[in-house]
Amino acid sequence: MEIVKQLNVPATFFYEKIIDSVIFDIRKQTGKKVTRQNLTNFEYIKTFSKNSQAKIKIEKHVENRAYHFRTSTTHNDYLVQYDIKPLDDHSCEVVYRESMTSYGFLQKMNDAVMGTLLGFFKKRRFIKMLDMIEAAY
Repeated sequence: MEIVKQLNVPATFFYEKIIDSVIFDIRKQTGKKVTRQNLTNFEYIKTFSKNSQAKIKIEKHVENRAYHFRTSTTHNDYLVQYDIKPLDDHSCEVVYRESMTSYGFLQKMNDAVMGTLLGFFKKRRFIKMLDMIEAAY
């Protein structure tokens, strides 16, 4: 999935909203205080429920420009990329990419069916999140 959207917020504002959320999640999951300078290649385990967890690895972090992370479970590997391009002092273009690799035939089939059914709603929800960030400015 790829979403490209122009936002009427500075690139720095959008970046800070995303990274503040990342740092909060790391602190909540690990108890560690991580600075922005230490994010690249940072790994941690995130617990979603009693029996569900994943390894999160921050693969790329360029201040005000990019944030990429990988979520790995026993069933799937998700790569999420936020690329931010400043257009001027008051607007930016956000390119969001998400890709998934599934392990095993049944998992691939299940993910293909669910991805088709839920992809539209997921995309709509993400665009709504971008609109909320823009409205918060």
